[in-house]
Amino acid sequence: MKSIFMRKNIVAGNWKMNKTLQEGLALATELNTILSNSKPNCEVVIGTPFIHLASIASAIDTSKIGIAAQNCADKESGAYTGEVSASMIKSTGAEYVILGHSERRAYYGETYEILKEKVLLALKNELKPIFCIGEVKEEREANKQNEVVKAQLEGSVFNLSAEEFSKIVIAYEPVWAIGTGLTATSEQAQEIHAYIRGLIADKYGKETAENTTILYGGSCNPGNAKELFANPDVDGGLIGGASLKAADFKGVIDGF
Repeated sequence: MKSIFMRKNIVAGNWKMNKTLQEGLALATELNTILSNSKPNCEVVIGTPFIHLASIASAIDTSKIGIAAQNCADKESGAYTGEVSASMIKSTGAEYVILGHSERRAYYGETYEILKEKVLLALKNELKPIFCIGEVKEEREANKQNEVVKAQLEGSVFNLSAEEFSKIVIAYEPVWAIGTGLTATSEQAQEIHAYIRGLIADKYGKETAENTTILYGGSCNPGNAKELFANPDVDGGLIGGASLKAADFKGVIDGF
């Protein structure tokens, strides 16, 4: 039974390191046209590379499609060559920032502490974090997924006040199912999403937990979106490969 505090359903695309600026603009405007002709039953977000943010924000209707950066710096400003701060992201017209993605954790050594700083800076600059958690294949095979996601939440976001936490979207990524073609079964997805919501309820109370949007991010596509989104605790998806073509992304959005 979903409470009167209806949480948002969100389908968020993560383009990762794909699309030139021109290609990205073409994709975003195509999506903008498709969605202006039909009202989706969820909020739609696209996570673009940093250099695309400002151009895309001015080219589309940001009341229909939210824009996310894929990362932000863990410092406010200063001599950090090549870094992009939360305030810079905010200034482009972006509304969200994806933080803690499994690729950032694995390839760039992002720790709980670094992510804690990034979340605080995102919130300070009025960006909504899409905070990613999830286990790798060895952890799933050892049946440790619950303790992994618990540690990730405790390490980086359970320091927040209930009011701050209410501004966060959680994205569960079974790392073993990203780009591998493997997908958690609908039952596996529901089971861990319910567990995550339970952890939030234990920490912040039932109302906050019921209001928290929890996305599924693991090889979600037009073929399985409807079944995944039908679960009571799956509130949408963080979409990788299927977000790089407008028709595929629309197919996922239509899962709602």
